[in-house]
Amino acid sequence: MGKLIYAANISLDGYLEDETGSFDWSVPDEEVHAFWNEHERHIGTSLYGRRMYETMRVWEDDDWLTDEPAVVREYARIWRDADKVVYSSTLDEVSTARTRIERTFDPGAVRRLKDTSEADLSIGGATIGAEAFRHGLVDECVLLLCPVTVGGGKPALPRGLRLDLELLDHGRFRNGVIYLRHAVRNAT
Repeated sequence: MGKLIYAANISLDGYLEDETGSFDWSVPDEEVHAFWNEHERHIGTSLYGRRMYETMRVWEDDDWLTDEPAVVREYARIWRDADKVVYSSTLDEVSTARTRIERTFDPGAVRRLKDTSEADLSIGGATIGAEAFRHGLVDECVLLLCPVTVGGGKPALPRGLRLDLELLDHGRFRNGVIYLRHAVRNAT
């Protein structure tokens, strides 16, 4: 049985993106990238909302990777090796391998996917992540707190929902990013 893990880079004031939709403040350095590589290596299936999928599909293309550091090229290989499910009612087709579209988020289907998975699953994107939290599907949160406040934007965690969490692990990177890993004990 796999765990469903919500993982994100977030600002210190709790946002995935600022008010303009930018997340350039969360671009990882090599040490943080290596952390995400290790995290993603254990993910068998990634669940995405449409916007997150459109952001992540850049990893399918080799053209821009040629001059990138080895840690970045390694992430592309890890990302390509995982299965991907995109939840979208508007996306006509996918442009990446090992990817399928689901028109609606079905909590029962996600539970079955968790129950039958030999590896952990990740969920990315604020809207789809909030749905998973509301349905009690998220087992863990892995959050990297970036040393920046952005003053507003897209919240990383769902509004109007209490999450009782248990700290499982934490750490600090040289660039000031803080790593937090929590088990989700209850969502109400």
